[in-house]
Amino acid sequence: MTASLAYYESFLLKNVSTISTLESSLRTLTWLLPGRFKDAELASEALSASLNMISMYHDTLLARIVQSDPRYRPLIPFSLHTRFTKAWASKNSRYKWAARLLETIRFTELFIEMGMRRKVSTKNRYRGIIVLEIIKAILRLMLLRITRRPLLSPPIPERDIDPTTLPSSTETSPTLAPSSPPSSLPATPEHLKNNRVPLPQHSPLAVPPPPRSDVSIQEYLLPKALTTSAVKPPLSLVRSFSSPPEWLSEVLYILRPLVYATMLFSDRKSNRPLITILAMEFVSRSLRRNVPPSASLERSEYARRDRDMLWYLFRGTIWQSYTRPKTAHLAESFSTTPILGLFATLIQDWIPLIDEYHYYTAP
Repeated sequence: MTASLAYYESFLLKNVSTISTLESSLRTLTWLLPGRFKDAELASEALSASLNMISMYHDTLLARIVQSDPRYRPLIPFSLHTRFTKAWASKNSRYKWAARLLETIRFTELFIEMGMRRKVSTKNRYRGIIVLEIIKAILRLMLLRITRRPLLSPPIPERDIDPTTLPSSTETSPTLAPSSPPSSLPATPEHLKNNRVPLPQHSPLAVPPPPRSDVSIQEYLLPKALTTSAVKPPLSLVRSFSSPPEWLSEVLYILRPLVYATMLFSDRKSNRPLITILAMEFVSRSLRRNVPPSASLERSEYARRDRDMLWYLFRGTIWQSYTRPKTAHLAESFSTTPILGLFATLIQDWIPLIDEYHYYTAP
């Protein structure tokens, strides 16, 4: 088993760029499969869940390579999200495994629901959804207790590594001991060599190039300047909670999906579940603290939560009475247009899936 794993890791290192391209292509295919044949949505979600799980393993392996290989020095620093989540995963093993388990459930929850819809009754399907939401809520509360800070999504480091910048690997997997140290230093990249190419001769009558304005130079340099967040320790990128309203705000935000699924179990036709979680959303938003401009990581997380409120257009009675009729009418009106007809067909295939499955638009 160890030899097979080492062989696979060695194969990944030698073909990391090709595998990343294949992952992206297959992930795009999963958006086009629903509606193509019977149970196409199940095949699409099975492929999507498998790709996400494999990608998570590949990200772990690539991060291990970056840490162990002194030849890799990223020209662009890691994102603040990666620095923060990686620091917590390295500091606390409970955080690392709780975050990975939470992401595993998130990757597979829709596939699990599709399987339950084909095997059990509607009530038992919602019981299974409630069990998944209970587990997710427990894991999120565990992460909240460990960090004492707002939860970031996702709670694990994202892939900030360009596969093409990894050094070519001819040795064995990083899980095995290297056979011998490198005999020579790596060659200087072509773009860093000082190639002394003479400038072409210019005619005295040639029009001189336009002068560069200081504004364009500033616009070029400002995004590359170091900010206060870039020099902070990773664990200090997000401040810990300091008052009960801040804790209550985060707990309400964590419990929304569980409350929504529980209320849908007993009442799927009225608008009470949707109104309840909308109220929880607004109360959580009103209780959360004011973030200074320097706390860019926390501001970006709250901005993502605000953008996610658009998903309420695809939930419950808002979807059934407002968004669904308008979306169906729009898709039908464009169905005969040569190019837009492809997108209209794709939308028409996705509308029944939003009606049938909870996790397509669940909070």
